[in-house]
Amino acid sequence: QVQLVESGGGLVAAWGSLRLSCAPSRRTFRNYAMGWFRQAPGMEREFVAAISSSGSSTYYSDSVKGRFTISRGNAKNTVYLQMNSLKPEDTAVYYCAANPSQTGVDRLLNYEYWGQGTQVTVSS
Repeated sequence: QVQLVESGGGLVAAWGSLRLSCAPSRRTFRNYAMGWFRQAPGMEREFVAAISSSGSSTYYSDSVKGRFTISRGNAKNTVYLQMNSLKPEDTAVYYCAANPSQTGVDRLLNYEYWGQGTQVTVSS
């Protein structure tokens, strides 16, 4: 059963912006660290960004630092990924995930729940 639902993906021109959302289904993830990962065709799934349960700490991969911003909603249950200055190499399926341990936020294996992904395509 689906636990996390992503939305906001789509087709955008290079240097454009998109905002992804991740909302819970059937339960709350307020006490979980939340992360965004992405997977391009033929590539492994990779870490993009993460945020602590309180929202006070954020983490980014070097490839998106300065362009993407992760945040949590007021109720701490919804997570957003604001993506600016998008590049064609950002094209991928983006996944939201929940990490109960609050540690190792850049490692896939530490995430217990995953969404089904949303496609982001950046045209050159």
